[in-house]
Amino acid sequence: MSRVLDVLGDKWSLLVVRDLLWADKHLFNELMQCQEGIPSSVLADRLKRLEDAGIVVKTPYQQKPVRYAYRLTPAGIALHPLLKEIVQWGSAHFPDTSKVPEELMRRVEQRYGLGRGPAGRRRGTRAGPDRHQNP
Repeated sequence: MSRVLDVLGDKWSLLVVRDLLWADKHLFNELMQCQEGIPSSVLADRLKRLEDAGIVVKTPYQQKPVRYAYRLTPAGIALHPLLKEIVQWGSAHFPDTSKVPEELMRRVEQRYGLGRGPAGRRRGTRAGPDRHQNP
């Protein structure tokens, strides 16, 4: 748990993952628009930390100046159930916490293949290197 908290235990890291996963944001400027108002220096630091941890990968989409798009790796996508549980827990224990719309959850789970498989088993929890590629 200590190692996970080293990577994800600050105020901003899971919010960045949330926006990459649920809001389909991929550009630095898009991520800057989070409702919580993340400072640009903090966002740059968290993206680097998430990249170093293998949760995010960046790829250039523009050369002059070089600008990057950020995507979740299979490890990052696998955080979806954790984020969903945190929001559900917050909704149950903090009345002012907003709930995540079920339609959004269905779309995210469909996009990344995280729904239930034909046998009712959860899919997407042990992603290999070729699974769960972002569109």
